[in-house]
Amino acid sequence: MELTNFNKDKKLRRKAPVDLGNMMFGKVPPQAKDLEEAVLGAIMLEKGAFDTVVEILKPECFYVDANQRIYRAMQGLATKNLPIDLLTVVEELKYREELDIVGGPFYVTKLTNSVVSSANIEAHSRIILQKFIQRELIRISGEIIGDAYEDSTDVFDMLDEAEGKLFEITNNHLRKNFDTIDTVLVKTIQRIEDMRNRQEDITGVPSGFASLDRITYGWQSTDLIVLAARPSVGKTAFALNLARSAALHATKPTAVGFFSLEMSSSQLVQRILSAESEIRLEKIARGKLEEHEMTQLYKNGIEKLSKAPIFIDDTAALNIFELRAKCRRLKNKHNVGLIIIDYLQLMSGAGDNRNVNREQEISRISRDLKS
Repeated sequence: MELTNFNKDKKLRRKAPVDLGNMMFGKVPPQAKDLEEAVLGAIMLEKGAFDTVVEILKPECFYVDANQRIYRAMQGLATKNLPIDLLTVVEELKYREELDIVGGPFYVTKLTNSVVSSANIEAHSRIILQKFIQRELIRISGEIIGDAYEDSTDVFDMLDEAEGKLFEITNNHLRKNFDTIDTVLVKTIQRIEDMRNRQEDITGVPSGFASLDRITYGWQSTDLIVLAARPSVGKTAFALNLARSAALHATKPTAVGFFSLEMSSSQLVQRILSAESEIRLEKIARGKLEEHEMTQLYKNGIEKLSKAPIFIDDTAALNIFELRAKCRRLKNKHNVGLIIIDYLQLMSGAGDNRNVNREQEISRISRDLKS
């Protein structure tokens, strides 16, 4: 706990990152000012244009600060279910005390005068997004370069942080398009055919509980399962049984990644040994074993578990980006098919969560785990 706090303080003491990316090349960051103006103007002139743009762009995607403020004002109008046009945008900026900051009514009017057609507003928005992503990649690259020159920087922490920042760009700014039913039908029919040709009923990772597998057909690759119960009723024990059953399955063994934010890896292994060898946990934990129990422990527990593809990480205070980076490495190196996290409330989100309550943060973590 003290080490974690020390590291947090250390991170806070680091110098503010310098945009080394643009400094090294001496270039103006990628931008599309004309398209930004055209998109904002089209939103004010064309009813329904905002609905197209809002799925692609966030305020920070605009390079010009005034354009960011105007787009935020448009978002505010949409939230209030008010129309978005020249007059309402000007009034919203007045309400926010930002009209003079953006250049007054003249600049807002100028945006509408620069619109030729709103027909290509989606394409223009995607170009603006592309320029923003380029700027973000340059910024992140500069931060990585700056960190890499620091002798005190832990290289593995730096890798996790870099992966997290890149994931944040993808997660926050790239959205999946609609699937047409014909493309989904092709995938669905293929899955049905695959299941028909299977010899067993379980199509996913076996849970080890026959009644549960009959309902779920095993844990599917797209599943996010949250196990909820009151404290001290056996959630961790159940999760360990799931991990053990999946990894030691006779016909379909599956590699398992187990992230424990509360118990140490040694405590977890003692629990698994107890379940596998059928020796009481307290006897294993205290080492109070008779000779025949030691033999039983080695034969039924240690020999079997030593070959099980179970990978345990007991790092405390993981955030979502670190977790995803570790999961990707487990998948690439060991083809892990099941990830278990014990437990969700001990995870931390990423970024500035000062204005977010804990319930909202947990909801955000759950969404990020699914994505």
